[in-house]
Amino acid sequence: MFENQLTIAVDFDGTIVRDAYPDIGKPMMFAFETLKMLQDKNHKLILWTYRHGRALEEAVAFCKQNGIEFYAVNKSYPEEPDDLDGASRKINAGIFIDDRNLGGFPGWGEVHQMIEGDENPHKNKEERKGGIFSIFHKRR
Repeated sequence: MFENQLTIAVDFDGTIVRDAYPDIGKPMMFAFETLKMLQDKNHKLILWTYRHGRALEEAVAFCKQNGIEFYAVNKSYPEEPDDLDGASRKINAGIFIDDRNLGGFPGWGEVHQMIEGDENPHKNKEERKGGIFSIFHKRR
C-alpha cells in the first residue's frame, strides 16, 4: 500500500504486549514478527508509550530481547531533547499503532495488511475483509 519509508509510532501495553502495566505482559500474537517485517522494509519504528523511568527501560529491554530496537523512544527522532519543561508533545509519525484506536486494536496481521498491503498468511480471505481502516481506504 505505502511505497515510501514510513515513521510508525507503536504503543507498548495492549499493543506489543498484553496490558499488565506496570509489569510486562505476554507478547501479542505476531507483534514482534510484524515489527521485524516493517523494519526489514526500512520503516522507522518509534516506541510511543505512557511508560517512563524504570518501566520504560524494562519495555525497551524486552523489545530488544525480542529483536526490536526502535529508531526513537517517546521522541520523534533520537536527538530530540528529553525535557520539554514537562510539556506533552505529539510524536511526528505517519502512522500510530495503539490499542486505544477507534474500534480497538485489530491484531498484528491486520496491521501488516493495512500498512504493506501484503496478503496476511495468518488469516483467511474472509477474515481480511473489513476492519476499521476499510472505512478510510478502498481495498485493491
